[in-house]
Amino acid sequence: MSSIPPAPIKVGVLQRIVPSYRAAFFSLLGEALQDQFSLFAGDARKSENVHPAGDIAYVERFTAKNIHIFEGKTYFCWQSGLMHWLKSWNPDVLIMEANPRYLHSRHAIHWMKNQNRPVIGWGLGTGGETNPSSMIGRQWWKFLSQFDMMISYSQKGAEEFINMGVNPSHVVVAPNAVLRRPSTMIQRSHDFSENGPIILYVGRLQERKKIDHLIQACAVVDRRRKLQLWIVGDGPEKERLKRVAEDILPDTRFFGALHGDDVVPLFEKADLFVLPGTGGLAVQEAMSYGLPVIVAEADGTQSNLVRPENGWMIQGDDHLQLTECLDAALRSSEKLREMGRSSFSIVQNEVNLEIMVDVFLTTINTVMEKQGS
Repeated sequence: MSSIPPAPIKVGVLQRIVPSYRAAFFSLLGEALQDQFSLFAGDARKSENVHPAGDIAYVERFTAKNIHIFEGKTYFCWQSGLMHWLKSWNPDVLIMEANPRYLHSRHAIHWMKNQNRPVIGWGLGTGGETNPSSMIGRQWWKFLSQFDMMISYSQKGAEEFINMGVNPSHVVVAPNAVLRRPSTMIQRSHDFSENGPIILYVGRLQERKKIDHLIQACAVVDRRRKLQLWIVGDGPEKERLKRVAEDILPDTRFFGALHGDDVVPLFEKADLFVLPGTGGLAVQEAMSYGLPVIVAEADGTQSNLVRPENGWMIQGDDHLQLTECLDAALRSSEKLREMGRSSFSIVQNEVNLEIMVDVFLTTINTVMEKQGS
């Protein structure tokens, strides 16, 4: 990892919410910053079904009161308590989500600029907005121009920031990661089991995950070559999905919600991981177990993980494309094992928490050095 400057730097991170999957990243970052790290965040809405992070090692937590305004495309958020946190923590550098829908953001930026201190933006991109001349595009530029540096989750997001007018030298990519660098890959037998290859899904059972598409695709392929479908997770779609599977693929196994060590044996036994809808946190985990993947395009972060050498990217609403990819994937166990080794190499060398933290530390160094020059 990059070293931080000799003098202690107080870093503040402003987040709307802190889901449990982000705790490991913040803990690793806090450890690297020698405990000089404070995190300001509030609670998600109940409808978001987000499991919040609890106490995080090496991180001082401040709780915001999130005021959620409207829904969907008209959603905005205001975080009460922000100015009290800023003044009491008094950070040397602030890292915050680059989302203009968070109305308090401008106040935080303004306060930091009045102290002549840098602000780093962090985000997915501009939400697909690509026209810098449009009214929305101009609003994005006005917002983004306030940041000293931008950290994107993906190359796609970085390109969106640049298209909106951000200086390319001020944009870096910290590939979105939830796991530390794996050390040893699971060794699988060369051939599939006598009961057929195992297709694994791990995640929430929600409509937007398109799990019914996966069941339908597996049912079609199963007529040509025997396979097993394992579904891990819980959610509002569970009973409906069970009925769908009972009609067309009755041997589908539903394991319910499993976490930590409980889900490890399934990753170890599976032959292929499929995420047919939105989301993607389990993709990196699957790859760390040496699994090739079929993943729907969503927010752009998947492009850092899924490449021709280790998997397939599909359109989330294209049931036929999913079926074709699944059929192609299962034609050769030898090819699938080779792709699995590529998956492991990607998360070991390119997309993991250590690399993500290193990008953040390097970016902090950069803005602080510019501040002192």
